[in-house]
Amino acid sequence: MAWLTEESKTHNEAAIRAAMEQILKGDLPPGGKADLKTLAAQAGVTRTGFYPKKNRDGTTRPGAYQHLAEEFERWLNELRDAGEIVDPRIAQIERLKAQNAELKSRIITRDEQIAQLTEFRNLAISRLAAQHDEIERLRRQVTDNGVVRRLPEATNHIAPFGSCS
Repeated sequence: MAWLTEESKTHNEAAIRAAMEQILKGDLPPGGKADLKTLAAQAGVTRTGFYPKKNRDGTTRPGAYQHLAEEFERWLNELRDAGEIVDPRIAQIERLKAQNAELKSRIITRDEQIAQLTEFRNLAISRLAAQHDEIERLRRQVTDNGVVRRLPEATNHIAPFGSCS
C-alpha cells in the first residue's frame, strides 16, 4: 500500500470535512446514515483511515483521519444531545413509533367501546326476550281463562286533566 503524500492527505481531509458538513446538515445520500461508513463513501476515502493502526511491534498509532472521525462523532453527539436528529431515518423511526403507540391506544379504546356495546346489546336482547315471554304468558292467561270482556267505546269525550271547558 502506498504512503499518503501531504498533498493527498490535505485533499482527503478537505473532502472529509465537506462530507462532514453535508451529513451534519442532514443531507444524506440514498441508503446512507450519519456514520463513518457514509462519511468515508461521501469523501471518497477508505474507512480504515478513521481507526487506529497497529505497528509490527504491537504498538498503536492513530489513523490518518482518526482526529476527523472523533470530531465527526463529537459533533453528532452534540446535535443528538441538543435534540436535533441528523439522520432522517431515525426521525422517521421515531415518528412511526409515536404513530404506532397512538394507534395501539386507539385500538384499546375501540376494544373497550365494543365490549361495552356488546354488553349493552346482550342486556337489551335479554330484556326484550323477558318482555316477549311476559306478553306471551299474558296472552295465554287471557285465552285460558276466558274472563276478559270487551269494554264499550266511549262516545263522549272527557276533557283532559287540567283543561277547563
